[in-house]
Amino acid sequence: MEKVFLPVLHSFENNNVFTGSLGELRYKVTPIIVMKTQKEVDLEASTMKGEVWHGPFRYEKSTIEDERIFPVSQQGREELQDWIDSHLG
Repeated sequence: MEKVFLPVLHSFENNNVFTGSLGELRYKVTPIIVMKTQKEVDLEASTMKGEVWHGPFRYEKSTIEDERIFPVSQQGREELQDWIDSHLG
């Protein structure tokens, strides 16, 4: 089975939103970053929100079918990938 693509964890730590697709599946990952200081991310308090939907339309024109929150960690990224992959069909 094919897996969806997700960028490296560092991308989410830097507060980058990511959208992707595979077949009819569309997904979006939005980091919710909490800062310890002006320059330091509080990884324990930060999360990533995953959202999935199916169809030909972009995020703004679609109905989100499922969403879930994951920790900003390597394990959280792996759980996010597995969760998105579980929606493939």
